[in-house]
Amino acid sequence: MNFQQLRILRETVRRNFNLTDVANNLFTSQSGVSKHIKDLEEELGVDIYIRKGKRLLGLTEPGRELARSAERILEEAANMRTLADQYVRQNVGELSIATTHTQARYSLPAILSKFRELYPGVRLKLHQSGPAEIAQLLRSGEVDVAIATEALDQAADFAAFPFYSWHHVVIVPKGHPLTEVDSPDLSEIGKYPIITYHEGFTGRSKVEKAFSHAGITPDIVMSALDADVIKSYVELGLGIGIIAPMAFDMDRDEGLEVINVHRLFAENQTSIALKRGRLLRQYVYQFIQLCSSDLDADYLQRVVET
Repeated sequence: MNFQQLRILRETVRRNFNLTDVANNLFTSQSGVSKHIKDLEEELGVDIYIRKGKRLLGLTEPGRELARSAERILEEAANMRTLADQYVRQNVGELSIATTHTQARYSLPAILSKFRELYPGVRLKLHQSGPAEIAQLLRSGEVDVAIATEALDQAADFAAFPFYSWHHVVIVPKGHPLTEVDSPDLSEIGKYPIITYHEGFTGRSKVEKAFSHAGITPDIVMSALDADVIKSYVELGLGIGIIAPMAFDMDRDEGLEVINVHRLFAENQTSIALKRGRLLRQYVYQFIQLCSSDLDADYLQRVVET
């Protein structure tokens, strides 16, 4: 038994038993993957996979137990490498972050700039994805840190910490009739076509719940992953926008006006999450402290690594 066999076992589950994808992700050949699988099954004396001809369909009962063991072994091996690096290469390495476009574009630049000043030898890698993909990247160990408004704070295998809270705002083209309304309510906002985030992104569910509770069916004519796209189409007059407030800049977005809707929409909490049980470099904890100075590095480490 060797680490490559364990990696292949783990990767077959992650890649939905597609051996071509497994081979591509591990930079090897499909025939090599198949041989490792055969050798491991012969060594252990059990069938790990459910098969139909040459296709793998899933894991057998012993296969499921072995996959969990492989995950633990590979996680501990990664922790050992991290521990060694902590002593040999204290301020050199990589910090990988999975987050949404909104956080990457508006919330993180100043923080990452400061981090680079403190750790010039650490390479930064940003993965921009949807909340579900962000959670999966963290769970699989492909990133060190996950930042999103959805999908992180309810998972038992994550340690999630508050980054910041916020409420949606409404944006309109300059001179729009809504700018003449004193404290517009949902009925006033609902008179106009709306452009906002895709389902599952950047607090979209809070927007839908607010209208639903008010008995209003909003005319959402367009949705996007990216606040910059939303702003572009609002400026063209295709509708009014509902976005996160950090995405609006008075100087940059000079063709638009922002309307503070006095918390018509429920509060959103953007969270920072780490995978429990994973040993992390000290600079990862320093990054989180740059995000939220209230979080103590020793406390973070105790929560994550125990």
